[in-house]
Amino acid sequence: MTTLVLESDPLAAVVSVDNDSLSVTLADGRGLSVPLEWYPRLLHASMAERLNWQLIGDGYAIEWPDLDEHIGVEGLLAGRRSSESQRSLQKWLGSRIDS
Repeated sequence: MTTLVLESDPLAAVVSVDNDSLSVTLADGRGLSVPLEWYPRLLHASMAERLNWQLIGDGYAIEWPDLDEHIGVEGLLAGRRSSESQRSLQKWLGSRIDS
């Protein structure tokens, strides 16, 4: 079994979100894009909520404070989708309707 060892921590520099995808440009110039279906809170968010992001630390993660969503850059590179349970997502969606 091969284990991937990163030479340096991947850091986000630029983030963009549209109706279909989350795109991140890393500090070293690489870019990646993943479908919003991987992150249901982003998928169900308004565009204003999607655009209200901030980098955590030096860019090791991206946070959307309006959505209580945090995505680590290393996880994006590894292809990890949201691990939020369906029950938790439904509760969150319900709280959005009530407010």
